[in-house]
Amino acid sequence: MPLTNATITGWQGTPIEVQMVEEKVPSIVPVFRAGIGMQEGFLTVIPTARISYIGYYRDETTLRPKKYYAKLAEDVQERRNYILDPMLATGGTTSAVCTLLKEAGVKDIKVLCILATPEGIRRVAEEHPDVDIIPAVIDNHLNELGYIVPGLGDAGDRLFGTK
Repeated sequence: MPLTNATITGWQGTPIEVQMVEEKVPSIVPVFRAGIGMQEGFLTVIPTARISYIGYYRDETTLRPKKYYAKLAEDVQERRNYILDPMLATGGTTSAVCTLLKEAGVKDIKVLCILATPEGIRRVAEEHPDVDIIPAVIDNHLNELGYIVPGLGDAGDRLFGTK
C-alpha cells in the first residue's frame, strides 16, 4: 500500500513522524463461508478495513459458482479490495467475485488465498488480467472432481466443523 510521511501528536502530546496509508482504507471481501476464517487476521493488520460480504457455493455437478448473497461496503469502488478465500481451486468462484466487484465499479482487486492451483491461477489471470493473485502455497493440481491435490479438504467444513 502506498505510504506518505505525516506528523501526528503522540499519546504524550509530542509530535511524532510516522508513515500513514495514503489512500482510503481497503475493503475486504471474505467469500462465505471459508473466507470468514481469514477476516480476523486481516483486521488485526488493518482494523479500519471496510467489509463486503459475498456468498457463493460451488455446484458439485457443474463445478460452477452460484451466488446466494452480496452486500458491498459503502463506496467500495473507491477502495482497494482484497478478496479473502482460503482455496483457489478451479478459479470459478474467485472469477465470479471479481466480475461482481467490477460491475460495482471496483478497479483495484487483489486475491488473498492460502492454497491455489495452477489451473485456478491461470483461469483468474485469463479472465481478469488486472487482478493480483497472492497465494501462500500453490499445490500440485486439481483432480477430476475439481478438488485441490494434495489440498486440505473443504476449508469451510474444517473451519466450522461441518461436512
